[in-house]
Amino acid sequence: MSADGSRHPCFTAGAHGTHARIHLPVAAACNIRCGYCDRRHDCVNESRPGVTSRVLSPVEAAQLVDRAMAALPHLSVVGIAGPGDPLANPGPTLETLALVRKAHPGLLLCLSTNGLVLPDHADALAALGVGHVTVTLNAVDPAVGAHLYAHVAGDDGRALHGAEGAAHLLARQEEGVARLARAGIAVKVNTVVVPGVNDAHVEAVARRAAALGASLMNCIGLIPVAGTPLGHLPAPTPQAMERLRAVAGRYLPQMRHCARCRADAAGLLGDGGTLGGLGLLPVEAGVPEGPSGLPGAGRCGTRRCG
Repeated sequence: MSADGSRHPCFTAGAHGTHARIHLPVAAACNIRCGYCDRRHDCVNESRPGVTSRVLSPVEAAQLVDRAMAALPHLSVVGIAGPGDPLANPGPTLETLALVRKAHPGLLLCLSTNGLVLPDHADALAALGVGHVTVTLNAVDPAVGAHLYAHVAGDDGRALHGAEGAAHLLARQEEGVARLARAGIAVKVNTVVVPGVNDAHVEAVARRAAALGASLMNCIGLIPVAGTPLGHLPAPTPQAMERLRAVAGRYLPQMRHCARCRADAAGLLGDGGTLGGLGLLPVEAGVPEGPSGLPGAGRCGTRRCG
């Protein structure tokens, strides 16, 4: 593990209690529709990927990093993880990374993506000095992936459904992971474990990811979200997750300290901190919008609030 890698709390278990990270929510668009995702809601009781209090411009995000450096002296990583896919509309993401790299060359840069257009931007990420990328790889068989994605954007923008969409996504993910690995970028694979859908497939995902050059795997249990196509399924039990990690661990080291972070997470991993909670978000005029300004955003989408 390099000195840089040892400062990344997601890639190095020993760093999660000593090194902080922030996620900059500059990426509103998405190019696939996952059966477990709903990005419309923001609530203090929702800590899951795809949730943010608001979307920032690249300039706002870069200025926020300046404030974060003062508020979080143990800050080591700036990442972009949504609330959509950072590369679906790459302009804001790449501009933000460039601004942060110029102003704070000592910070690590990372990105989390579904990988659909990753091959198109792998060289740009390497040029910006992005050292860590997470790719959500849920299936390496289109027949399995067909049950996880409602649709995937094709090269021509046409929505691809079923096994066709899953096969297109997989081909692009495989190319992207391999290109990052060849460029010396550390790749972590996230696999959302959906009981009865891809839980028996996790070993195959781990085997293929290792062959492509990934260096770490994070098996994440499904968070059932009401109203999503997979929201009726149960979350896997902790015992089931540990069994899957043991099997997948034959091929790749396993991340076991994931906090399933929001797109505006801030602070030490697992402490539940957000950019807004730490007072780092810029003041906005008028009524705040939620992710992408979607109707209903900013209201709780679960029954957890009572």
